[in-house]
Amino acid sequence: MREHPHYQDDAIVNRETHHEKSDVSFRAVIWFIVIVVIFSFLLVIAIWLLFKGLVRVERRRDTGALTAMARPEDMAVPKNQPLLQPFPRKVDGGAVLTPTLDTPVTDLAAMRAAEDRVLHSYGWVDPQKGIVHIPIEEAMKLALAKGLPATAAAAPGNTTATNTGGSP
Repeated sequence: MREHPHYQDDAIVNRETHHEKSDVSFRAVIWFIVIVVIFSFLLVIAIWLLFKGLVRVERRRDTGALTAMARPEDMAVPKNQPLLQPFPRKVDGGAVLTPTLDTPVTDLAAMRAAEDRVLHSYGWVDPQKGIVHIPIEEAMKLALAKGLPATAAAAPGNTTATNTGGSP
């Protein structure tokens, strides 16, 4: 048995169908490209004019000062933190530390010394509210004497309680 039946040449010809004589109109493609280029050029000019107009409007608008607060001179310099780059800073006496004297190593040492002073001394946290800080040794003694505040009851299956001394 043959896969394709054999036809006479006249039997497979359809007189109503024809092939295209030209694929694409060259003139239509050129006109399309010209129109796109002209439209793009006009669009760029329109956006540029819009930008210039908005800049002119913004410059004419008087917004005034954003805040009445004076900006401190050393506002950009972090306080009580070690600095990665040496910044010239004013110290308590009003003297300015130059970058050669104030390095990240000395900043870290100064920060740790300030933290140790606070950790081992008495002082005010908030005088208006009457909040003070006490040395860490005193705080640990008071915590042991009073005990820590009770929190929510332990879960029934919790067996991680520690024995602090005495019999079980």
